[in-house]
Amino acid sequence: MGKGKKIEHLIDQDWCKGCGICVYFCPKDVLELDTKGKVEAVRSEDCIACKLCEWRCPDLAIQIIEEEKAENETTE
Repeated sequence: MGKGKKIEHLIDQDWCKGCGICVYFCPKDVLELDTKGKVEAVRSEDCIACKLCEWRCPDLAIQIIEEEKAENETTE
């Protein structure tokens, strides 16, 4: 993850058809398909916010939000 950044994955489960394109293109293996065949961020702490998943999703079901961390906020 980018230093000093907080990355959030907004995934619309209703829009996701489980095609797996986002999983395939993720360079850090952050995404996986769950038992229902829908995408989920299982290793979000490894995300580098490249947004390949967001750009490649044919259903626009993924949005990556980057926020600056507060100086006093600690990493989990």
